Amino acid sequence: MGDRPATRAVSPGGPERWTVRRFASIDSTNRWLLDEAREGAPAGLVAVADHQLSGRGRRGRAWEAPPGSSLLVSLLLRPRVAPDRLHTVTMAVALALADALGACGIDARLKWPNDLVVGERKIAGLLAEAELAGDNVRALVVGVGCNLVQAAFPDELAATATSCMIEAGRAPDRDSLLDDFLGRVDTRLAQPSGGIVDDYRARLSTLGRDVRVELDQRVVIGRAGDVDDCGRLVVTPVSGAPVAVAVGDVVHLRPV
Repeated sequence: MGDRPATRAVSPGGPERWTVRRFASIDSTNRWLLDEAREGAPAGLVAVADHQLSGRGRRGRAWEAPPGSSLLVSLLLRPRVAPDRLHTVTMAVALALADALGACGIDARLKWPNDLVVGERKIAGLLAEAELAGDNVRALVVGVGCNLVQAAFPDELAATATSCMIEAGRAPDRDSLLDDFLGRVDTRLAQPSGGIVDDYRARLSTLGRDVRVELDQRVVIGRAGDVDDCGRLVVTPVSGAPVAVAVGDVVHLRPV
């Protein structure tokens, strides 16, 4: 599975004390943390890897990054929220990463549901996976992949991907970025949920855009007008009533 993890406690000044486990190589930091959560690991456990052999994005897609090129980290949280409010926790983590990148001189905005973009190019993505028991949230694991040192991407990704190196002319130190990010997660999670949603809306590049939302059984095309308090994207088709989308892939359509 990879090297034996090293442990480092980080006290970023917020309500959590993070315990960081480091791997040179692992199949998936999310998978490892979900297993640890099932064994009773406390909130605040963090897995960070130099390389993931089976990194995953949303809807089972692969997340591939050369060893040492990206921040690959997953956080174990045990939030006291209803399942339909879990999106607000993921919003808080996304905002924390955007805040940390902003401190590096990178103006990253959010693309619904869980991407960070600069312009139209993706710099980071999040994957949230929950362990539920009926209406109770037992655990939430939020994985983050953020491109750091890549100076260029393959032709098939060049128009859609970017990195800290490309945007800022230099890549932040991974450990320093991780520590700053964890501290900002604490700060964000201490906010009222309404404030998190408001800040998420303010950073969301999807709002006001014509979008195509690809669902499992259909496609919705229309104007993204809002995000509701549960994190659902409200899309109004050209003809028809607004649709609140909880899960789906969004494509920003270019103006004709």
